[in-house]
Amino acid sequence: MHLPSFIETQVLIIGGGVTGTALARDLALRGVDCILVERDDINAGASGRNHGLLHSGARYVAGDRDAAMECRAESDILKRVAAQAIQDTGGFFVAVQGDDERYIADFPAHCARSGIAARAVDVAGARALEPALSEATIAVFEVPDASIDPFRLSLESLAQARSLGARVMRRTRVTGFEREGRRIRAVRVQRGNGGNEVRIVASQVVNAAGAWAREVAQQAGVPIAMTYSKGTLLVTHTRLAGRAVNRLRRPGNGDILMPGGTVSILGTTSTRVDTLDDIQATAAEADLLVEEGARMLPALATMRYVRAYAGVRPLLGSSGAADSRAVSRGFALFDHEEDGLDNLATITGGKLTTCRLMAERAADLVCRRLGVTRPCLTATTLLPVDAASVWTGAGFSARDWMHSHHADDALLCECEMVPGSAVDAIVAGLRAAGDTPTLTDIGLRSRVGKGACQGGFCAVRTVAHLYQQGDFEARRGLAEILDFFGERWRGQRAVLWGEQLAQAELTEALHCGLFGEELRGAALIDVSAPAAPHGAANADPAGEAAP
Repeated sequence: MHLPSFIETQVLIIGGGVTGTALARDLALRGVDCILVERDDINAGASGRNHGLLHSGARYVAGDRDAAMECRAESDILKRVAAQAIQDTGGFFVAVQGDDERYIADFPAHCARSGIAARAVDVAGARALEPALSEATIAVFEVPDASIDPFRLSLESLAQARSLGARVMRRTRVTGFEREGRRIRAVRVQRGNGGNEVRIVASQVVNAAGAWAREVAQQAGVPIAMTYSKGTLLVTHTRLAGRAVNRLRRPGNGDILMPGGTVSILGTTSTRVDTLDDIQATAAEADLLVEEGARMLPALATMRYVRAYAGVRPLLGSSGAADSRAVSRGFALFDHEEDGLDNLATITGGKLTTCRLMAERAADLVCRRLGVTRPCLTATTLLPVDAASVWTGAGFSARDWMHSHHADDALLCECEMVPGSAVDAIVAGLRAAGDTPTLTDIGLRSRVGKGACQGGFCAVRTVAHLYQQGDFEARRGLAEILDFFGERWRGQRAVLWGEQLAQAELTEALHCGLFGEELRGAALIDVSAPAAPHGAANADPAGEAAP
């Protein structure tokens, strides 16, 4: 799509994660004209690479009381205003033999000081409710944790913002800032790799680029001290627990198991990284997560894992911090006035749970500068349901689909129950926004490719459907499939043992044979080297993961 060489707006938002999209909604509700630019797609960074835990705040009560209290308050607000994106699962904090008994004893008092409800649960009763809990469990507390769908939250925030006049430019990267005195006169952006450069003139600019906030600030000539913390998570084949399950100890590796619709998500690690390039999960990290998680839920040792993924947390503080878990999970708003700029702000740090509050604080600053007196409405205004966004959530059953869809509505993804009508709605929405839909776009906005086959079957069906609908022509579909498989493959390498290894081999045989091309120029599986469970050296000859 060719863009004009000059665009004007009141506020330019850089970054399309949960904070940037929440900010677009906040400003639009106040009647402020805004444009959001995102170098990739919505929630492409940490906003789409987390465990989906809507924190009660209990995880931080001992080490970061301010973050704990922010999480508690914001969790309550989101449960009221964005209920469609939240599954109010409740949560257990679970201690096992060998855990710090002083921490266990102090936990309820720490929660009380932060205003967080924490109720002791009889261990036998807890194991009756969650049979996967270890027999070595010695203490359980119930807290108001929940599961949130960050994709639906962001997509519906943008849908409302757009309905109120906001503009969104995906796959648009910032190429430079034009400064004049104490102001940014314009921001130069480019659409895609070969698109034309556009100057966006904005009264105010907000840097909400997450882990890339430091990079964006540097382009504007201002410094931000930030620590990068890589976190890896694993996705199980089935749902192991109904509640969010946290290890009752100070935050560590592999101590959260989250329900995510039909699956569970095990996380997370915390590893210092110095660059944002090539962030991938490793087999060693998968080993560590399985080993630690199995202390609390033993079934994790032999579970089938369909995917691993990693994101980078943008933590505030010096890059010299020795332990990234010791860096606050709070957020900061920089007005950059001491840096010589009066119309730039950066909002960074924080968590998925606090994205609405972060957006409110940034919008308050921007509106003061603009002379806008309308108050924030996002804490009380319900987030409207957007029909095209419902397909981000897992859990649609075959029976529900059969009763609610026409017989001619082809089921494209059997694992996650995604019909052709859902793909058509997503494509129509993207086209209405001026975008050219891709298979990757569809995968982000639906459950296509997220089941056990990781797109092995449904990606081909979806592309065939797009050809039938006239959305794809010539050889475009093959390029789309290879690109889609390449991304899904990145998430499988670290968990290829047992059933998932067999699934990957089947996918390789089908696609290399069917399309006559190897994925990104390399075979999926190195058949010369036997895969071992959890990256270990002793594979079970039956093909199952060894305990």
